[in-house]
Amino acid sequence: MELLLKNAALLNPYEGIDIAETDIVISNGVIKSIDKVKNQDSKYFRVIDLSGKIIVPGFFDMHVHLREPGREDEETVKTGCLSAANGGFTGIACMPNTDPAIDSAEVVHFIKKQAENNLVDVFPVAAATIGRKGEVLSPMAELYEAGVVGFSDDGTAIKTAGILKRVFEYSRMYNLPVIEHCEDDSLSGGAMNESINSTILGLPPIPSISEELIVMRDIIVAEYAKANLHIAHISTQKSVEYVRTAKRNGINVTSEVTPHHFTLTDDMLKSYDTNYKMNPPLRTAKDVQEIINGLKDGTIDCIASDHAPHSLEEKESEFEYAPNGIVGLETSIGVTLTELYHKKILTLNQVVEKMSSNPRKILNLPLPSFRIGSSANFTILDVNEVWTVDIYKFKSKSVNSPFNKRLLTGRAVGVINNSKMFYSGEMIQIS
Repeated sequence: MELLLKNAALLNPYEGIDIAETDIVISNGVIKSIDKVKNQDSKYFRVIDLSGKIIVPGFFDMHVHLREPGREDEETVKTGCLSAANGGFTGIACMPNTDPAIDSAEVVHFIKKQAENNLVDVFPVAAATIGRKGEVLSPMAELYEAGVVGFSDDGTAIKTAGILKRVFEYSRMYNLPVIEHCEDDSLSGGAMNESINSTILGLPPIPSISEELIVMRDIIVAEYAKANLHIAHISTQKSVEYVRTAKRNGINVTSEVTPHHFTLTDDMLKSYDTNYKMNPPLRTAKDVQEIINGLKDGTIDCIASDHAPHSLEEKESEFEYAPNGIVGLETSIGVTLTELYHKKILTLNQVVEKMSSNPRKILNLPLPSFRIGSSANFTILDVNEVWTVDIYKFKSKSVNSPFNKRLLTGRAVGVINNSKMFYSGEMIQIS
């Protein structure tokens, strides 16, 4: 039996595919035909009318925290995958700040086992150093053989330039990126961006130079080591400028930004709502504008959620002591379409590049293809649907989001991958 998707637009920038309306037949998870179907008969076990919808290559989020192992009360691999599917993603990369950290093949295999038979593909990123402590290199060869797609001490920068250089030298052997959380420990530890707002609110500050110093250090060391550097969740004007200059100079550096960092500023913290507390912190309108410039000119390669689930009990503590981070898998595409596509900052082609092809290229993963005989790996978009975020409809275990009750235009309404389809809240096996 076959699945028939009718009357959909088809868009795949890197294959040069842009079809206003067509039908797609999927058999056993594989694309059987892309053409208008004249006769509908009983051979189709399901027919779905996608009039007004756009099928694009499956979206990929390269910065997700699944919390398992260690904090299964906040998220698990399975609930994170369901959250990703509900948000419109067919693939995610999970970061290593678990407990224990992803610093051994055993933890990598455990995560992969938990991810088996899911619609969403899960690719672990390994810790660059044992326990993410920045002192002793992790067994990088072993981790590479176990199937990791990058190295990072995410949650903290790799501690010293000396350790960083060695990490780069080993990662270069396997052509894997080093994904850096850029933050100078001697300048961090505060609760919000250092600005007039931190003074008014009486909250301990985190200066923008905390990020910018490490961005500069990492670019210099990456150039020397001829390695691949990826700057995670970039947040300041100067950081964007440093990456732009590095790219012009031929240094192998890429970067990502989160939806909250291109839409929100530290003005939002006046409510003392801990759902606006994150690391890096929300910055100023000037920083947001330069991030938008970086998205437009290609300095910023990817949009990633930095999905960071936390329990209600933790987030409801005093602002200064509440944990950093928000969930983002189920709002990322909606916020991006609302703030970037509908405001004509990015074209839909550019959105697809930053949320599908570019993250996969950075992690050396194969790109979804729309060719007959290829496995179906799709995200289905309704770019004009107006909807209101409701955190209590999330599939994630956690609901710590600053976008609750926000009106958005555009969302993912379904995904297909691994012979499964998630559509209208239903998981469908494509047999």
